[in-house]
Amino acid sequence: MNSAERVQAALRLEQPDRVPVVEFVVDEKVARQAVPDCLDVADCMDRLDLDGVSCGACFEKTSQQADGSYVDEWGVTYKPGPEAVAHPICGPIRTLAEARAYVPPDPAAPHRLGKLPELVRRYRGKRAILFHHRAAFMWSAYLMGIDNLLMDFLAEPEMAEIVLDKVLEANMAVVRRAIRAGAEVIVLGDDYASNHGPMMSPAVFRQFLLPRLKRMIDMIHEERAFCIKHSDGNLYPLLEMMVSAGPDGINPIEPVAGMELKKVKELVGDRVCITGNIDCARLLPFGTVEQVREAVRQAIADAASGGGFILTSSNSIHSSCKAENFVAMIRACREFGEYRPGE
Repeated sequence: MNSAERVQAALRLEQPDRVPVVEFVVDEKVARQAVPDCLDVADCMDRLDLDGVSCGACFEKTSQQADGSYVDEWGVTYKPGPEAVAHPICGPIRTLAEARAYVPPDPAAPHRLGKLPELVRRYRGKRAILFHHRAAFMWSAYLMGIDNLLMDFLAEPEMAEIVLDKVLEANMAVVRRAIRAGAEVIVLGDDYASNHGPMMSPAVFRQFLLPRLKRMIDMIHEERAFCIKHSDGNLYPLLEMMVSAGPDGINPIEPVAGMELKKVKELVGDRVCITGNIDCARLLPFGTVEQVREAVRQAIADAASGGGFILTSSNSIHSSCKAENFVAMIRACREFGEYRPGE
């Protein structure tokens, strides 16, 4: 099998020749430490023999302040930091009238797909082409403020639903364009939980977020692509509902949030590909190469049996991860991940 076939087999809950290993986001500094002469992050992924290359949608800055903060096409103000994803400070929607008047960024803008066309040209048929985006929740939280959105699910549900629907429609249009441009796997990155549990009750999730998540996933399948649903945090109270929305994979089964790979495999591994979960909060930044190797061996022992497993970090290869540990994770997957006859 080549890398693209390997990822697709795992997402179909089949057993490939070996466990695929992918990353959705790799910090550029770490990528250049891992492969000093790489052209870019995708080239690093390719030369380390990851089974996929990935990118996300592009939303450009519309203004920038002297302190480095900036506003993007969504109208959200961000404060940049050391990571690839900047931290939102505030959004433009505070009232029902503002929600009704709000217009999301144009999904058809020429730059919207970012590096995707280039990745398709360079790697299609060789690596799985992954595109990370979102459904309805997190950009709605950016637009309104996450505390305001969570309160408005109960206090101002009309306002919350107007914003969720506008965000979803725009994001569905972006994802549809991405698939038609060559993306094979869509990674939906809305986070629903913290380390201690979901940010909202299961009842609120069922009413406001589950139907919109399902709409996005149904469209992805109609366009003949795969979907991996990502959410950090302790997802056990929402896990069955998330799987019922129909994703092909679920990610990242975060260890620091109490999520156990073996348990999740037993609970839902007959319905969804398990993708995770090498700890990037402590192990990849602070551990040793041998500790990473053992964590990969254990993850494969816990979740790879019968197929339907893709190895990833527990979120991303962020700026604090050691390059040698990132490389060790990939090499250990090669070492322990081969399927043998009868397994």
